[in-house]
Amino acid sequence: MSTSSPYYVKDRSLHDHFQHRFTRMVPGLKNLSYEKRLEHLGPWTLKRRRNRTDLLEVFKMYKGMSTVPFECLFALSTATNTRGHSAKIAKHHCHLDLRRYFFSERTVDRWNNLSQQDISCSTVNSFKNCLNRIRHTKMGFFMD
Repeated sequence: MSTSSPYYVKDRSLHDHFQHRFTRMVPGLKNLSYEKRLEHLGPWTLKRRRNRTDLLEVFKMYKGMSTVPFECLFALSTATNTRGHSAKIAKHHCHLDLRRYFFSERTVDRWNNLSQQDISCSTVNSFKNCLNRIRHTKMGFFMD
């Protein structure tokens, strides 16, 4: 499970600094903006990768491919009038940031925004392919 998902801006900036620095080391890209370097190289930003990894972990838990059972961290929503897929997760109301940014809370909205087709994937690789498709079709899906 992804344990390194900082929510303080200063901590995220420190993590992102390494990727910024690495992309400047690629010959011919040094004078381009960070966004242009990423566009040219094609990697996910660190924030998007963290969000993607969270979704992958929820998928593994939901499909029983993880050592942590889905029911330990999540409860399926009992609402019957919602759109989307059949495995919507119930969202708790959090008053403290400590709880709000915990894995089982920060992933709920993104998971609930997936389609039935996305969560119906039978393998992790097919789910990754769905996430890659989402990356290119739904602008901002992996951003907070």
